[in-house]
Amino acid sequence: MAGSTDDKDLRLLVVGLDAGCRPVLEPLFESGELPTLRGLFDRGVAGPLESQIPPWTASAWPSLYTGKNPGKHGVYDFLSFDGYEWNVVNATHVRARPVWELLSEHGLSSVVVNVPVTHPAREFDGALIPGLTAPEDPDCHPEGILEDVKLACGGEYWVYPQSGPAPDRSIEGYERTIELRGQAFRYLCRRMAPDFGFLQFQQTDSVFHERPGDKRAIEAVYREVDRQLAETIERTEPENVLVVSDHGMGKVTGDEFRVNEFLRDRGYVTARSDGGGMPNWSKSWENDLLEGAEADGHEPSPLERAINLAAGVGLTTQRVASALDRVGLKEPIGKRVPNDVIRAASEQVDFPASKAYVRSKSELGVRINLAGREPDGQVSPAEYESVREELVETLSAVRTPDGEPMFDAVEPRETYFAGPHVDEAPDVVTVPRGFDTAIDADLGKATFGEPMEPWNHKRTGVVAADGPAFDEAASLEGATIFDVAPTICSLFDVPIDAAMDGVPITSIDGSAERSYPTYDSNRIVATDDGAVEDRLSDLGYL
Repeated sequence: MAGSTDDKDLRLLVVGLDAGCRPVLEPLFESGELPTLRGLFDRGVAGPLESQIPPWTASAWPSLYTGKNPGKHGVYDFLSFDGYEWNVVNATHVRARPVWELLSEHGLSSVVVNVPVTHPAREFDGALIPGLTAPEDPDCHPEGILEDVKLACGGEYWVYPQSGPAPDRSIEGYERTIELRGQAFRYLCRRMAPDFGFLQFQQTDSVFHERPGDKRAIEAVYREVDRQLAETIERTEPENVLVVSDHGMGKVTGDEFRVNEFLRDRGYVTARSDGGGMPNWSKSWENDLLEGAEADGHEPSPLERAINLAAGVGLTTQRVASALDRVGLKEPIGKRVPNDVIRAASEQVDFPASKAYVRSKSELGVRINLAGREPDGQVSPAEYESVREELVETLSAVRTPDGEPMFDAVEPRETYFAGPHVDEAPDVVTVPRGFDTAIDADLGKATFGEPMEPWNHKRTGVVAADGPAFDEAASLEGATIFDVAPTICSLFDVPIDAAMDGVPITSIDGSAERSYPTYDSNRIVATDDGAVEDRLSDLGYL
């Protein structure tokens, strides 16, 4: 309605659908479930939006909102590594300028809600409530705004679906979480009257990880997104709307390849089984069954002994919870078994003693334990290139049990990344074949097996642009997530950072390039929040 943003136009609304893609959207369009989204796709110009390598949330969204590849912004995964130490990534790991900060430098204000890897928020002209990898009740910008948002949203706002009347993983929990995103964004637009808005929905991805293949839950998530989008467009009246996703989503019907097991057979990986070889996702015993007991003096219960046995065949707490959910036992048991119990019963990579290994499956690569770079490096600098070439050759030759190539590509990191932070990437990048195969970092299982994640990320997402700024006759062939930030700059006639890796996706008048000063991202601050780690582990990312 006119005047809903103090008579100041919202010139561009960017809507982020995590994992949004045509194979998911088309059946919902055809059934009439998503009239608002379908209208945007039908009226405007729409097409595929190619993600990066790796096409995973924590790295892809920073690429999208900075317009730069991970070699320039420095985030490759949900985890960042320093030697054998690790940390969950946050905004201080992103060493490139977010587009809303660039707009702010040119006198334009923004409201940003739920975009991943944006905590802690930096100062800019506008408001920001962070998304995935932020702790619950995160620091927002401006200071104190979250309390006002909660009041505007009926007394509650959360980053992750909560227990209670609408519990985590329930359809009601998903719907309420999505509703809160819309309410928070609309409140901030009324209050701030921004030029630019960025509203992201995470449940369009997490529903596939938490309830894979559950048609009813997927439809409910997208219906609520469509409702919130309809109300947001009605209340904020944006001149232009840009719908984007960070990657796609689909079934994984091929094999899972346990790369560390393969590397152990070839002498690269050394194992240990004392629970010390993997990150410690849960730092305390969060288990009703153990309440009041000291962790180090605890005698394992029959349940824990059963879980320990399950670990030996590759079950995770996520899989245990899913199985128990089907028989109605997840709430009293499945979510309260700490990951430590499972890790202690299984083999892990002994990183200091190994030559090369997969540190995190989500970064899609192998790291070399290089002397002088890692604290206990086993490969000398003189051997580095020959070891890397050997790994590329060996992994390129891997065939699945049905004789198909495991990978579309196995390449040195420089093939995919360029910039000042390339040295933080895995040394060898492995790209699963069509993302219909998957890799895993586990030890103690057969080299090949059924994928633990039956649905997972695909490289092709979507983009739809509707409004007078966009050329409806334009071709979106070849559009990538690196093009989104230059598109935003061009629409506002803000000079595009010459270091961006993309170009505007449609022929928008204006915006030459210019070089900007080096981004001052301040020092990296640890994400010291066990709940964030547990959440990422539950989603299957860790």
